Amino acid sequence: MEMKEPFDIEIENVVYSVFPEEEDTYVIFKEGVEYVQIIKDTENLWLKTNPETGLPMFGMDEEINAIGKKIIEELG
Repeated sequence: MEMKEPFDIEIENVVYSVFPEEEDTYVIFKEGVEYVQIIKDTENLWLKTNPETGLPMFGMDEEINAIGKKIIEELG
């Protein structure tokens, strides 16, 4: 599997840098600072991972879902 290149997305005037990792897992930088790691759960649901354990943290997070939706749009 080829490594995907990082790319930027913008949501409500905030720039996020997206660094693809393994399949459906991304490290997100918010305005240049490492912010969160997210993982795709379903087409419309994304989860952030616990920074210490790397395990998904369940619970609705509008910002994380918005980032995930934008990633899907970018990757088309």
